[in-house]
Amino acid sequence: MHGFVRSVWSEPRPPDPPVRVWRDWALVGVLVPLAVLEGVLRPDLPWRLFEVAVTAGLVPILLWRRTRPLAMLAICFVATDVIPVLVTGATLDMYTLGYMLILPYAMFRWGSGREIAAGLGLMLAAAGLSVLVDHAALPDVIGPFAVMLATTSLGGAFRYRAGARMRELDQVKLLMREQLARDLHDTVAHHVSAMAIRAQAGLATAASRPDAAADALRVIEAEAARALDEMRAIVRVLRRDRPAELTPGRRIAELERLASRGGSHHPAVEVEIAGDLDGLSPSVESAVYRIAQEAVTNAVRHARRATRVEVRVAADETAVRLCVRDDGDGSSGRPAVPPGYGIIGMGERANLLGGTCVAGPDHDGGWTVTAVLPRAGAAT
Repeated sequence: MHGFVRSVWSEPRPPDPPVRVWRDWALVGVLVPLAVLEGVLRPDLPWRLFEVAVTAGLVPILLWRRTRPLAMLAICFVATDVIPVLVTGATLDMYTLGYMLILPYAMFRWGSGREIAAGLGLMLAAAGLSVLVDHAALPDVIGPFAVMLATTSLGGAFRYRAGARMRELDQVKLLMREQLARDLHDTVAHHVSAMAIRAQAGLATAASRPDAAADALRVIEAEAARALDEMRAIVRVLRRDRPAELTPGRRIAELERLASRGGSHHPAVEVEIAGDLDGLSPSVESAVYRIAQEAVTNAVRHARRATRVEVRVAADETAVRLCVRDDGDGSSGRPAVPPGYGIIGMGERANLLGGTCVAGPDHDGGWTVTAVLPRAGAAT
């Protein structure tokens, strides 16, 4: 209980409350003439001028009900409860004063925890003062109190709903950042790694084999162009030049690009695709490609004395199975736990689609990444 009270007391104001909108000015423009009209049409008002002046004079405080809810509620309390007590015989019985119910609503909707607590104290004091001065019976107090409770509950409900919406948007932004981080890692990091490997090979063979160094430069140029294309695609999505769902993703057939003959400084990559690939979900195809791309990059960078990397994709009626295996020294040279961002990203991609992804050393040496994804992908 103490923790709940403390959390309520420490609750900050909702961010960015609207200061004033056209509806506020329209409300003021309607309520002031309405108060004057009621004063003219009701002959039973004993303090006609006083009541009309107070009712119409308090209308402008609605303009500040969001930015200064406690101060506006205090002004209302003093004007409607304290002044009639000090002025002998004065009453405030105008129906137009019902607009004051907006202030408790605004208090719970836009006030901080401390302001809400102080506002509750003011409302309870106003109710108690009304009972003491007017000698109101219990049934006469329960009705207005119930209406006041309804308005405050409505303000709290809208506040909670807006907070839940903000938390939902924050969660969506977090997921977008995670997805962007995975895409950047899986695309740009892959191409940069390929450029770094080729540059190292070119430097090692520049003196003895100038032609090999020139070939390495051509590969670096091609990888740099691909990296730029990937970056432009991501930037287009972030700038909303077109909807994200219309942005083309990688397809399983493009895995053939990962195949290479290998050489003295990096293993050969063999790609084999089998099964029916028609009708696969685009998200599944993109995930298979990215997982395979990351696994091949890891094998080329980390597998010691590896000569071959096998990429096998098999699709059946229910799932797509990917297996990427190298013939290196197993866990030797591999990142220790906790895993790197690449392995985490592969697992997240598979989990988001309702599949699995496992990476680890083989019993007979080498390293294997296995992913199983449903053909249609999971609903997200």
